[in-house]
This record gives sequence, structure tokens and C-alpha cells, in this order.
Amino acid sequence: MSNNRVPTILIVDDIPANLLLLTQLLDGQSYDVRPVTQGAMALAAARAIRPDLILLDIRMPDKDGYTVCRELKADPETSSIPIIFVSALDDIDGKVRAFECGGVDYVTKPFQPAEVLARVRTHLALAQARTALEMANRELQRALAREAELARIDWLTGVYNRSHFYELATHEFAIATRYDQALAICMFDVDHFKQVNDRYGHLIGDQVLRAVAQTAARQIRAADCIGRFGGEEFILLLPNTDTLAGLMLAERLRAAIADLRVSTEQGEVAVTISAGVAGRQPADTVIERLIDRADQALYAAKRQGRNCVVGV
Repeated sequence: MSNNRVPTILIVDDIPANLLLLTQLLDGQSYDVRPVTQGAMALAAARAIRPDLILLDIRMPDKDGYTVCRELKADPETSSIPIIFVSALDDIDGKVRAFECGGVDYVTKPFQPAEVLARVRTHLALAQARTALEMANRELQRALAREAELARIDWLTGVYNRSHFYELATHEFAIATRYDQALAICMFDVDHFKQVNDRYGHLIGDQVLRAVAQTAARQIRAADCIGRFGGEEFILLLPNTDTLAGLMLAERLRAAIADLRVSTEQGEVAVTISAGVAGRQPADTVIERLIDRADQALYAAKRQGRNCVVGV
């Protein structure tokens, strides 16, 4: 309930005199009052207007108040609406039953206007506080989720950081090993990146790294993932991918980076990458061995003159 919105109160009573008295009382406090005379009408009205509070009689010809309350509480769309029973029944069993089926309060007829208004104000305030708390909790959960996601991301390039990549890779490696599935690792780095930093400065070097990382991220499948391994070095996790398929992807990536022109304040910057690919083998008992073989293939690509792909 917004602080700037007039609270809506649904009154349910089959006796016109009672309905009129409560309506006039609450109208006088500038509430938005909606009166109905039957239980079925109350259910329909509650679902249509979502009142902030319901004043509910117990004895009604079609559905008694207990039944109406239970049905409202069973419906996720109306379950949070507070219900105050207003009834001529004054026995303890009736009051207990009212609370057991979901009522938040009980006013006995003939009622005192001041008492009704006090209870209405109290439960509207409680409902508003509960709504505010729920909204704050949702915001907190979203903030925590964002924080958790940021903890997984490399702040410079926007891809996974090394720690989270290892978590994902370890998990995928365990699955691939258990079910004897293909799995490939591709490692690549930017050729002669020190020269980029020396010539253009580190800010433009950072811009180049971001562009390379995002270009690579667009080349892989949704099931794949990319991480920054360190410095100008990146790593790809390729589930259900053998060495040959990994080499094809790496070559496509190499060509995409070779065609890349990074627009900077000092003009366009072009770079190339070297890449090494390793497919899972029976001798790879841990993910680190597979990553190490991909790293060895990367260094072989560098020895072959860079801007190329090598597989093992």
C-alpha cells in the first residue's frame, strides 16, 4: 500500500443497517469503502479490487465468514489481505475459529466506533509495514544476487574471473569424466600485448582487452563459458566438444579477432591472438591437467609465429 494512496476497505455484511453504519464510519475517515452483502460477492470483489483490509461478518446466507476467509487465504492473490471479523457471536469458540481460519482480529457487535477505527488503523499500518518489509527483502535479495554475480566477474573485461571459471570447469570436468563425454579447453592470449600498452598506454590496452573478451564471448555457444586467466590470457570451457571441434571454434575466434578494429581516442587498434586447444583424454584425471595441456598448446602456437591455433 503506497503512502500516497487512499486505503481500500471491503466490508462484508448481509444486514443493510450494519453495512450502512460501517460504511459511513469509514467514509468519514476518507477510506475507499466497498460494501457487499454476500460471501460470494466478497470473494469476487477481493480478487477484483485487492483491498487493503476486509471487515467480514460471520453469519451470511450463502457462505459464512469462516468459509470466505479460508477461501481468501487459500488464494495466493488474496492470501495476504488482513481480515477483521465483525460479528454478533461473542463465544470463545467462534473467536478461536475466526483466528484459526486466518483472521487477524475480532470485533464484537454492537461495536464501538472508536474501537473499530483504532483496529482498522492498526491493521492497515501493520499491512503497510509488512509490504514495506517484503519490498526491502526483495531489494536485498536482488542486491545480494548482484553482489554474488559481481564476485564471479572479472571487473575489467566482464567475463568470468579465474576463480569462478575454475569452479565451473571442475564441475564440467567431473560430469564429462563420469559419463565419458567430450570436453575441450581453449587458451588464448593477445599477441605482443606489451607493445600495445607501451605504444598506446594502459587505458587503451584495457579497452583492447575488453573488446577481445567480448568478441570471444560472442563466438561461443550458450553452454560454453569464457574466463580471464590472467593479464592478456583468456580461457574457454567447451562442454561436449572434442579436440577437432575445439580447433574449429578457436580458428573462427582467431579470425574474428584478426578482423577486429578497436576504435580508441588514438585511432583504430588491431591485434591478433594465439590459441591452444586440448580435448579431454583418459589420462586427464583432474581439470588442471587438461588446462595445462591447453596451455602447452598455446605456447606451441607462439613458437610457430603467433596468430595461429595449435591442438593437442
